[in-house]
Amino acid sequence: QVQLVESGGGLVQAGGSLRLSCVASGRTFSMYGMGWFRQAPGKEREFVAHINWSGESTYYADSVKGRFTISRDNAKNTVSLQMISLKPEDTAVYYCAANRLGVLRLQPGDYDYWGQGTQVTVSS
Repeated sequence: QVQLVESGGGLVQAGGSLRLSCVASGRTFSMYGMGWFRQAPGKEREFVAHINWSGESTYYADSVKGRFTISRDNAKNTVSLQMISLKPEDTAVYYCAANRLGVLRLQPGDYDYWGQGTQVTVSS
């Protein structure tokens, strides 16, 4: 069982930056592939970024490529999402998720554990 707790959301102006963090409980964190998803009001949850179990492989949605960076620290059971050049369309609740396969998965249904989400609001 893994519990995930996100933090770092907030209100920021367009062009600004935020850093989201997700802390995981449990001793098997380093085995999990970790993803960030987001969900805007009235929209489906969408994939944002993924990092594999070792941290050696990352993958991004086209909409955030070049602006967002995912990283992890297995010693601290933490995965982070650095977001720069934020746009109003980045406004959403951001979720951290873990998949037991440890490798890239793009669909929410492929993830086993979810955090409660953190709100990111980008004003124009």
